Amino acid sequence: MDRSLICIICPRGCALHVSGEGDALTVTGNACPKGGQYAVDECTHPTRTVTSIVRVANREDTMVSVKTAAPIPKEHIFDVMQKIRAAEVNAPIEAGTVILADLFGTDVIATKTIR
Repeated sequence: MDRSLICIICPRGCALHVSGEGDALTVTGNACPKGGQYAVDECTHPTRTVTSIVRVANREDTMVSVKTAAPIPKEHIFDVMQKIRAAEVNAPIEAGTVILADLFGTDVIATKTIR
């Protein structure tokens, strides 16, 4: 494997280069260990935080913003989005309320308070 990435862990945005195969990956260009770990994770098992909206059933034309509490494996994004699209909640909703529990090892939580 030979791959170039831009690190997104901090604002520095290091230009990373990953080479090698399997468990023997070499990362160059990172200014800190977090950048090196980001590159390895991105090349071996990428994850993403999913953000979306859920309909508030008892409020006309109202949606509440939601996100996964932790990143999920990238290959499960469409599965999570399917469950989010099917979800509805009733107000009031507090930021941090669990909307969907235990999806691929994390919860989907509200990021906004709706009174």
